[in-house]
Amino acid sequence: MSKRWYESIARTVLSEAQWKSATRWMEQRDPRYRASMDRLRSLRDRHKGERCFILGNGPSLNQTDLSLIKNEVCFATNRINLLFDRTDWRPSYFVCVNELVAGQFKDDILNIKCPKFFSWHTRDDVAPRSAELRDDVSFLWTRHGLRSWFYTDLTEGCWEGNTVTMVCLQLAYHMGFSEVVLIGVDHSYQYTGKPHAEQIADNSHDPNHFAGNYFANGAKWHLPDLEGSELAYRIADFMFRRSGRRVIDATIGGKLDVFPKADYYQLVGQRDQTRRDVA
Repeated sequence: MSKRWYESIARTVLSEAQWKSATRWMEQRDPRYRASMDRLRSLRDRHKGERCFILGNGPSLNQTDLSLIKNEVCFATNRINLLFDRTDWRPSYFVCVNELVAGQFKDDILNIKCPKFFSWHTRDDVAPRSAELRDDVSFLWTRHGLRSWFYTDLTEGCWEGNTVTMVCLQLAYHMGFSEVVLIGVDHSYQYTGKPHAEQIADNSHDPNHFAGNYFANGAKWHLPDLEGSELAYRIADFMFRRSGRRVIDATIGGKLDVFPKADYYQLVGQRDQTRRDVA
């Protein structure tokens, strides 16, 4: 009996609430879910009191010398691998929660050599149930919409908050970091259309990311939700400050106006260094 046929029968006898509860019960017994929760528990407060960097994928990364933070703990996302031929910097942790990115670029992503976190709804693209879950892959029980909140324990859930950066912030909190520095979070896009609308990229230069071929040649992607992500960032700022921690925005020329600003080169102790364009 196919899964679709089974679901059709179940939906005829169960209410919507009962169906959601039954689905959740079954998913919690998925070996991929159980292994992921075990790994997340082992990461709780692993970096307590430390500093980390979270990288967005904005064009400002082309003016950010990442070699200066190659010994720092760094979170990176989505198509960061397109930067690897320009620098010897590599991320400590990788995050992807968008199903279009995970589905189209999973081979590149899985070749990144660090622990990787994906949203639960990408699981069948990233790690088919028939295969054993890789040691460097974990899934997050991510939620959408305004009914969610900033999760401090990621074994209980994770709010996507309209941006993968919000997921990184919750991971950083879960791992115990006391200071989080954002770079490459330009918060500035050239686009027309409604937030979250699916797009198909043409062959033109992508102006919204550090690489012109970030989304190109027919790749599918979703339009950003800047207003929604700002709301999520304000909640993250509140949660960090309430626990005596802080998030700093050191994005060069960034447009986000939520977190305290800092100069990247002063922050990493290179105040007098001639800044290099790493593009």
